[in-house]
Amino acid sequence: MPEQAAGQGSGYVTESSDSTPSGAARKRIVVGVGGGIAAYKSCSVIRAFTESGHHVRVIPTASALEFVGKATFEALSGNPVHTGVFTDVPQVPHVRLGQEADLVVIVPATADLMARSVVGRADDLLTATLLTARCPVMFVPAMHTEMWEHPATVANVATLRARGATVIEPASGRLTGKDAGPGRLPEPDEIVGLASLLLERPDALRRDLEGRRILVSAGGTREPLDPVRFLGNRSSGKQGYALARLAVQRGAQVTLVSGYTAGLADPAAVDMVHVRTADDMQVAVAKNAPGVEVVIMAAAVADFRPSTSAASKIKKGAGEPDAITLTKNEDILAGLVQSRRHGEIPSSTVIVGFAAETGDAEGDVLTYARAKLLRKGCDLLVVNAVGEGKAFEVDHNDGWLLGSDGSESALEHGSKALMASRVLDAVGELIRIR
Repeated sequence: MPEQAAGQGSGYVTESSDSTPSGAARKRIVVGVGGGIAAYKSCSVIRAFTESGHHVRVIPTASALEFVGKATFEALSGNPVHTGVFTDVPQVPHVRLGQEADLVVIVPATADLMARSVVGRADDLLTATLLTARCPVMFVPAMHTEMWEHPATVANVATLRARGATVIEPASGRLTGKDAGPGRLPEPDEIVGLASLLLERPDALRRDLEGRRILVSAGGTREPLDPVRFLGNRSSGKQGYALARLAVQRGAQVTLVSGYTAGLADPAAVDMVHVRTADDMQVAVAKNAPGVEVVIMAAAVADFRPSTSAASKIKKGAGEPDAITLTKNEDILAGLVQSRRHGEIPSSTVIVGFAAETGDAEGDVLTYARAKLLRKGCDLLVVNAVGEGKAFEVDHNDGWLLGSDGSESALEHGSKALMASRVLDAVGELIRIR
């Protein structure tokens, strides 16, 4: 069989599989790869897209092939790989690939590739595809800090965004050699998550929070009983991290106060504050709240802590306690509202709370949520019904958004990133009217 038999036509894989989604869930994704050392990370992005069942076509620049070989891209995508416009000419790939794509992701997007895109160059297959694409286009920059911060790159990024493209904020960290700073490629999981959100909601990464200062809390707290044991909860931190990640990509300056999570990597371009206990979180939130315009308390803060914490492990038998006495932790969300009333933080500060609720014989989830909103006094309350397979330790979420003005809206079931985008829509509206 000829090697290119599976790549006839537009070059997208069309075979169905029992292990992959079908119909509308299967999207045509072009992954463009620029010529930078971070090109090797694009392999994980490509694999994630193909394993999700999407049709993937990889278009590297000639320089990208100096870092990752053509055979690797072909094996991961299941499609032939070309860089020029004179291969498979009867299929007109430099036009059709862009026309047929549901999403184009450029990873890594080098300074040179973005500059060529801005001026409309079409001297290889990737830049020609960018000119014909009418779907969402996401550039994921990776370069040295000096290149990222150069006025030419800053202007090019602004131009691409003004034309409707999404340009992701890079991470800070180790670069090539001993250098470190902003310009590092975000982790592949983060790239795939943001790209998947664009497939769910094409306007989810619009820059409507440009320059806003936002504080987000996430994860669970752990209240020590002894050096081994603690009182905690099942929070994974995924919803809070999704809010922080999305807010910074929508232009905000974000500080994330994080308790314990399910091993989540720090989001790109976010200022991190790691804490352990509810007291630690209260101190960190109180320190950072006066300098922000929005506080989103998505953390699952323990309501109680052991009244005493043993200095050594509590042993079975002699000396073991008959009971564990608990002490109530300070209510951080209610404290923020009180601080706003007393002028300790600006009166215009938007305060958002989260409530994980269950119903019982006395009332349903919304009954308890409405009472909590009145009791806390925050502007918005995101309500999740919790239980087995709901809210905690899963990748999807749904619920309701309650406003202090009496408004109530359902948050449709979907990824936690999609829920984060809906919550940030409401936050942005409150900012605009204050």
